[in-house]
Amino acid sequence: MISHRESNTQRIAGLDARAEALRLKPGMGIAEARAMHPDIDVVEADPEADRRLLEGLADWCDRYTPLVALDGVDGLFLDISGCAHLFGGEKALLNDLMMRFFHQGFDVRAGLASTPGAAWAAARFASGQILAPGNERNFLIRLPLSALRIDVKTKASLESVGLRTVGAIMDGPRAPLVRRFGAELMERLDQALGRLEEAISPRLPIAPLSVERHLADPLSLVDDIERLISLLAVTLKVDLERREEGARGLELLLFRVDGMVSRITVGASRPIREPALVRRLFHERLATLGDTIDAGFGFDLVRLSALSTARFDARQADLAGEVEDGGEELAIFADRIGARLGETAVLEAVPVESHLPERAAPARPYAREEARKEMVERPATGAPTATRRPRPADRPIRLFRQPEPIDVPATEVPDGPPLNFRWRRALHRVARAEGPERIAPEWWREAADAPTRDYYRIEDAEGRRYWLYRQGLYTTQAVPRWFLHGVFA
Repeated sequence: MISHRESNTQRIAGLDARAEALRLKPGMGIAEARAMHPDIDVVEADPEADRRLLEGLADWCDRYTPLVALDGVDGLFLDISGCAHLFGGEKALLNDLMMRFFHQGFDVRAGLASTPGAAWAAARFASGQILAPGNERNFLIRLPLSALRIDVKTKASLESVGLRTVGAIMDGPRAPLVRRFGAELMERLDQALGRLEEAISPRLPIAPLSVERHLADPLSLVDDIERLISLLAVTLKVDLERREEGARGLELLLFRVDGMVSRITVGASRPIREPALVRRLFHERLATLGDTIDAGFGFDLVRLSALSTARFDARQADLAGEVEDGGEELAIFADRIGARLGETAVLEAVPVESHLPERAAPARPYAREEARKEMVERPATGAPTATRRPRPADRPIRLFRQPEPIDVPATEVPDGPPLNFRWRRALHRVARAEGPERIAPEWWREAADAPTRDYYRIEDAEGRRYWLYRQGLYTTQAVPRWFLHGVFA
């Protein structure tokens, strides 16, 4: 028996079959139940653990359909439209689902109907029944009001006036019932009868393309999984070629025989569809996961899905049969490193429309041209577009994420470079200097009185070269501040 606290009182939240046989009911106080049966076992409810378990069961039900939705705290909706024939029909699918849940230790109740409302009622009041389309009325007419999924308060109000079955609601006048008990009552009835459409919102996005393999002998070795990935990728390639697309995101689902599901995803910086490359990416990912994937008694279903796709532009080979690389090797290298270490392991500087160095080339995960164009920031309305980019030699090879303050005791002239500066408690004497390069504030982003920056390329007496700037001018009332922004090679 499971208990939960309600209004400072411990009450029964759930019962097993033996507790129900003792005439105990949900909502009864624990003290009253113990007075009737002192030997009962009571366990405190754990809603978060129940939620995780229900989500795990929803993951496992993906083997039947990708359209799986959570129903409250104790149910699931599966839209099997177009999927039943893969399992030998609706009856075979329902029997397989209930049998597998039984072997996993769950006392499951399931029903099948053409409307979610009727299926919900069949699962809870006639488990295992399959309702033919159009037979919802005859089935619901004998059931109690709870079959309509109405709240407890409305149900109690209906029972207080003698309306105790769904049939009594069907035969009653609609307008008075709506005025007295609310529109939800008739809405639930119409949904169950199919008069009103009720959509099921799947908990996970549906992949555009998926291929899978049911296994009579479960797999447990990583090498066997990788070989199966290659076979599935060959089938997926045919579907991608038909759509003239390539995969940008791939997901591997491993369904364990005891109900656990492992999801492994990899991304590609350019659209791919070659089986060898798909296997190589998952090889890197599986090598990273290592022992974190528990095969248990093995995986009996493996599914490979293309989560996102993009147009695949085939390149023409020359007369020698060679195709220009076009950066493909670099893309493959970045994808493999990303699969093993994460997408932030390989970064690239992406130019954006900004005058400030820290904004002009932010480091972002490596991506091909089409994705890079989407990431380029556009200036705000009224902002000028940069017409000149500084030469690469003008910028240091290492740019700090945030400029670091330095102490400058003296300069040659009020607006000239420093004679020496102190950075990280070390004094550096300036031997040579170039500049200034003035960068004005971006008035469309910052305040109108934001200070300007004067950048200098500095070489100290030991030959080390730095990129520093003065923020503000000595002609203003505020004292200018100096910062070190980067170092040259």
